[in-house]
Amino acid sequence: MMGKIIIGAALALATLMFIYPLIWLLSASFKPRSEVFDNKLIPETFTLDNYVRVWQEAPLALWIGNTAIVTILGAVAVTISSALVAWGFARFRFRGRNVLFGVVLATMMLPGAVTMIPRFLIWDGLGMVGTLTPLWAANLFGSAFYIFLLRQFFLTLPNEVFEAARIDGANHWQQFWRIGVPLCKPAMIVTLIFEFQAAWTDLMGPLIYLRDSSTFTVPRGLKALVDQFGVAGEFAWEIPITASVITTIPMIILFFVAQKHFIKGVATTGVKG
Repeated sequence: MMGKIIIGAALALATLMFIYPLIWLLSASFKPRSEVFDNKLIPETFTLDNYVRVWQEAPLALWIGNTAIVTILGAVAVTISSALVAWGFARFRFRGRNVLFGVVLATMMLPGAVTMIPRFLIWDGLGMVGTLTPLWAANLFGSAFYIFLLRQFFLTLPNEVFEAARIDGANHWQQFWRIGVPLCKPAMIVTLIFEFQAAWTDLMGPLIYLRDSSTFTVPRGLKALVDQFGVAGEFAWEIPITASVITTIPMIILFFVAQKHFIKGVATTGVKG
């Protein structure tokens, strides 16, 4: 009994440590400028002026729309492309398969800074710098991590199902799309969530490729707000803080909507038998 109490208390403390920054951020968004950094979780002076002003000071709706385009296209593209590659590694037998798969996994060891300049030169040569395309189109070629994740899930599927489909005349594409994808739904949802979160919070890519504020994504827009109000301006930190709260809401909603599939996908991926 005492052990359960200790574990429960430790989990509660860890939970509080993780959610405290979010609670602080939410509280600060309802405070006037003079009270933003008083570190009180309950505002002494409650105000909604920050939420009114942030929409006046920044094209927040436009930035959220740009981010939605990038995240949705990128998440769908990387999920489908990675699933196709993972299917090939899981279901096809060919010479050098394991070596090639090892090379794919080895790319995860490359720091992003190594490929940053070559990728920029490629997109610049294509005339895409300054547009949203470089932020999602690279996902059409898959991701090593997601390929590994989905391959492990495909390996758990019974061969008998696909043998029966092959006998019934289903080709490889039909086996993948009609059998593999539905059975791999939990892992694919995990991939979607991971990529959605990564794209929604990505700052480096927009800093490199975006030039005009009309193409800014949420992280790039928040950076611009910090530069404008937090450093070079009047130190109006309540504006970027409030914008951060607004732009965090979609990720919170996504997690609660998809948490059942997320937990199921994480629990079953890689468990064979």
